[in-house]
Amino acid sequence: MDFKNDAQIDSDSIDNSAGGPGRGGGGGGRIVLGGGAGIVVLILALVFGVNPGDILGTDSGTGTQTSQSTAVSTSSCRTGADANRDPNCRWAAYATSVNQYWGTQIDGYTKARIKPFSGQISTACGTADSQTGPFYCSGDKVVYLDTGFLSQLFTELGTKSSTAAEAYVIAHEYGHHAQDLLGTLAKAHASGNQTGAHSPSVRLELQADCYAGAYLKWASDNPDDLIENVTSADIAKIVDAAKAVGDDHIQEQSSGRVNQDAWTHGSSKMRVYWTQRGFNASSLASCDTFSTNSLDG
Repeated sequence: MDFKNDAQIDSDSIDNSAGGPGRGGGGGGRIVLGGGAGIVVLILALVFGVNPGDILGTDSGTGTQTSQSTAVSTSSCRTGADANRDPNCRWAAYATSVNQYWGTQIDGYTKARIKPFSGQISTACGTADSQTGPFYCSGDKVVYLDTGFLSQLFTELGTKSSTAAEAYVIAHEYGHHAQDLLGTLAKAHASGNQTGAHSPSVRLELQADCYAGAYLKWASDNPDDLIENVTSADIAKIVDAAKAVGDDHIQEQSSGRVNQDAWTHGSSKMRVYWTQRGFNASSLASCDTFSTNSLDG
């Protein structure tokens, strides 16, 4: 997977502020742990039976915590050539591409911005740090990303980091943004903090996987997109990433046993199935995880 040298990176897709909540901040949002997000937090939650929100320090929505983050500037990221040259520009490139995709799918689409950081950061959804991993905050419509997290994550879960795997994780988070705009996120959250293989939480995450697959297919086929040269090897890396972040795989690595009742994101088989389903889908209707009980294919 490469970036077209002459393609433009959209500055509106990036939050280069020094810290604190992103633009459009305000209260009432929730951190959405998805893709590769929150793996360390989820391991703790699964092993010790605690609420991930308690670990994350999410609040009732004031968004006023003190930020202790180090901003990762992407202000010099202007073209695909910059993304090929500077690893920090990749995040802005992914955001540009996936925002372009969703602009073709949702009428009146509002872009989500990506906020790279290092350390701890205050958001409209509460305080998060590098252990939270990439996440979407519905309170300020920002995808937050600790830049050093993904390579560590993939290494710990037994797979490798790559631009394709990174694109999958970021696309998953933007899938949550699409769910937010479409009202799916609010409906799933209204059901409470249920867990289990067929819980609203799992359905929400699998749909975001499906959306990520649909985006990646669009990017591979679209000659005008910033991303190019999506190969079969890239698809294999995306599948490996989906397997690595399955609840069963994480549970096996953390405790040596699998407990379906504690699942929040779905098994490796589920995540691979819905990512591939999205990649092969002719429309987003194929990503309706809330109207089927056949979540593992």
